[in-house]
Amino acid sequence: MLAEIPSPTQGVWHLGPLPLRAYALCILAGILVAVWLTQRRLAARGGDPERVVDVAMWAVPFGIVGGRLYHVISSPRAYFGEGGHPLDAVKIWNGGLGIWGAVALGALGAWIGCRRSGVSYLDFADALAPGLLVAQAIGRWGNWFNNELYGGPTDLPWALRIHEWDAAAGEAVRDVSGQAVVLGHYHPTFLYESLWCLGVAALLVWADRRLDLRRGQVFALYVVGYTLGRVWIEMMRVDEANHVLGLRLNVWTSLLVLAFGLAWFVLARRGPHSVSTNDPMESHTSE
Repeated sequence: MLAEIPSPTQGVWHLGPLPLRAYALCILAGILVAVWLTQRRLAARGGDPERVVDVAMWAVPFGIVGGRLYHVISSPRAYFGEGGHPLDAVKIWNGGLGIWGAVALGALGAWIGCRRSGVSYLDFADALAPGLLVAQAIGRWGNWFNNELYGGPTDLPWALRIHEWDAAAGEAVRDVSGQAVVLGHYHPTFLYESLWCLGVAALLVWADRRLDLRRGQVFALYVVGYTLGRVWIEMMRVDEANHVLGLRLNVWTSLLVLAFGLAWFVLARRGPHSVSTNDPMESHTSE
């Protein structure tokens, strides 16, 4: 091929007995960026930015547990089918977080955190939405390190080189000469989703500043925007998944969540106005 996107041949490094896993580091980096952006956006809404960490202490663990539960439930054969290992279900460092479970239980954790911290839940959700998308964009690079979640074969200039992967070792399988075994070149769906998330994040910042939105509508737009992209990206993927009526389970889930987001956006028009402030994510000059 004249051009390609290379993939790493190693996704874990060891500092003595301590393994540093790229997948976990990408998730952690995304969380830190999301907390920072949410602090700035909540402060711009007149809230206390220090409360964001308090809420995150509830939302993040709930989200990780929810994401793993959804992944295991939606892909049970890898753990409980023939040749599967049930204990692998808890090995989150090998990859496998379902966004829908993460958002669902993460939202519950955030609600608990907001209640305990005295923060408006809808204001927090609206402040969080762009940062959450940026976190998802960063987290997707963990799939790149793990050589996973790619699309069908392609010879496009941005084709992704994928290696045969040893998930337990966190590295590519090598042949007798020591060279990493290449499976082929595929659509980089991790990259498509990462760029889509960044684009939707920018759209939310613009909408929050320019449109007459009510409380909760920014987060509803997050739900709508993300799921629109997830539908077509999910249909490109070739990794093993459960199918319902010929479509991947995650496609049906995306469509259901999309409908929920649209209903939420419409119904939220009856609520109070969102707090209108200068958003720190968008550069501007004073007049």
